[in-house]
Parts: sequence; C-alpha cells; structure tokens
Amino acid sequence: MTIPNGKTFLLQPLSFNGPCKPGTITIEIKGSITAPKDVKLWKFSSDRKNVWIRFSEINDLIVNGKGDIDGQGSSWWLRYPGDQDRPTALQFLGCQDLKLNDLTHRNSPRNHISIDTCKGAFISNLHIIAAPTSPNTDGIDISQSSNVFITNSFIGTGDDCIAINSGSRFINITGVFCGPGHGISVGSLGKNGAFSTVEQVYVRNCTFTRTSNGARIKTFTGGSGYARNIKYEDITLVEVENPVYINQNYIPVQDSAVEVSDVTFSNIHGTSTGKYAVELLCEPNIGCTDIVLNNINIKPISGGEALVSCSNAHGRCTSCVPNVLCLSQNNGTIVY
Repeated sequence: MTIPNGKTFLLQPLSFNGPCKPGTITIEIKGSITAPKDVKLWKFSSDRKNVWIRFSEINDLIVNGKGDIDGQGSSWWLRYPGDQDRPTALQFLGCQDLKLNDLTHRNSPRNHISIDTCKGAFISNLHIIAAPTSPNTDGIDISQSSNVFITNSFIGTGDDCIAINSGSRFINITGVFCGPGHGISVGSLGKNGAFSTVEQVYVRNCTFTRTSNGARIKTFTGGSGYARNIKYEDITLVEVENPVYINQNYIPVQDSAVEVSDVTFSNIHGTSTGKYAVELLCEPNIGCTDIVLNNINIKPISGGEALVSCSNAHGRCTSCVPNVLCLSQNNGTIVY
C-alpha cells in the first residue's frame, strides 16, 4: 500500500490486523497522514480508544517512505493533561521482524511509537518531534519485546526519547540524537508492586542535547524483578540536567525494590546544568550492585567541579570526573 507523494490524507483511528498470507507486507508512506485536528472530531471504535494507528500480529511488516505522520496532539495536550486519556499515535503489537524507517513522526497525543510484544524490530532514520512542553509524548516505547534495534534517528519530544519498559531484552540503540526530552530511560519499573524485568540493553554513540536526563534507570520501590546487563557507552552531553542517573526509589512507597545490577556507564563526556552530574540513588535494603563508571568527564556549564549524589550503590569508578567515591569506597551515602 502506498501513500503518494504530495498528498495529505486525513485518517481516523484504524487497525490493521493479521495474520496475513503474503510473506511481506509493505506500507510505503511518501505523502502525509494526519489525524483529526480537534479531539471532538476523532471517531474511535467502541473497543479501542487508546491508539490512532495499530498494526497487530503482522509478521515481516515494512513501513517506510520518507513521508510524514502527524498526530495533531496539541488539542489533546490541552484537554487531557493525564496521559491515560490520550491515544498512542502508532502501535506495533505482536509484529515479528518489523522494519520501520525513513519517516517523520510529529505531535502525537501521547507516545509516538509503541513496540509491544514484538520479536525482531529494526528501526532507523526516524525523525520524531513534539513541543518540549508536550506531556508524556515519548518518542519510542518498548515493552515485552526482544531483539529491537534503533539506529541513526533524531528524537526531540516532551518526555523520554526512548523508554525501555518491562519484559524487554536484547535492546540495541545506536546513533540517536535526543533533545529536547527526558533522555533514554530504562523504566520506570515495578509500579504498583509489579514484577518487572529488563536486561541486555546496549546504548552507544548517542548525543543528548538540553535534555532533563541523559542515561537513566528508574524503578519504583514496592516492586520486584530486575534491571541488569545494561550499558551506556560513547555518550555526548550538551547541557544536560541529570547526565547519569539511577533512581531505585522512583516515587518511594515501601522497603522492596527492583534489583539494579551489572550496569556500565562508559566514555561519557560533556556538560551538565543540574546540581549533580552523577546520581546513584539506591534503596537501602537492596542497593544497586556491580555499577561501573569508566572514563567519565562531565563539567557544569557554570564552571567549577560537578557534584555527585550517591546512596547504597556498589561497584567501581575509574577515570571519572567527577570522582564517584562511593563506588570505590563502598561506604554508603555520599553527597559531594
């Protein structure tokens, strides 16, 4: 199916449901697809009100074409500030060996792209944009999925550029330019006491520009499970508020938490704007283990030395500016 160049098509909420007989289905978007401009003009089916465009159970799906997908989200942001009341623009549900590339996505009512229960997704050369003040407009959300590759893309929205949620494993992200937004995040995990898992995440050669966070892991206390085997490497920071950030007490409620372990931050350099260049805020009873910082050089734009806040994190730090003493000394809580 082809959306021709030079044409703009108004599209109401729509689902494409598999399985499909052809070996490969290709959706070629050369022109533009736009959602209704006003919330009141959207026409949802009675059983689905949380997604604008959904592809479900379609294997070997290809979506490309250098076109434009506009979710017309501004009226939603004003009318429904709570994210649960707004639809995702584009969802891939149970699609195996998906290929998504060469498109521009803009102004989703909520998150722009959801990758849910997919095995094998190859995403490249996307341009995802929304206003910095747009609420919960994540660029790409990944959940219950594996073998997801995201490369060579620009994402600037009002929330996470990429969020890696529970059930995700073997996630590879390279060459992403992020900003504005909240960085590339693992989590949040363990909300409402949930058992959550994320593992084998590799983020490399990415640039964060004026984001609120850079490399971030966030979990709720009261949950269980694990976030492990996670690496952020070769990261450039341009005026980032919280460059390196682990929060195992994200909205604390009780004395259990998702275990955070085997996390590496390597070759991260640039400038920060917040109080702390490195924050490792871990739960006192469980803590964060095997946390490695290597070749870190973060300087505040205001001059002087960057600060560190560290609680209950254990591991090691080598060639770090600022020096993260709590990892080398393993002596509890340090703020300096």
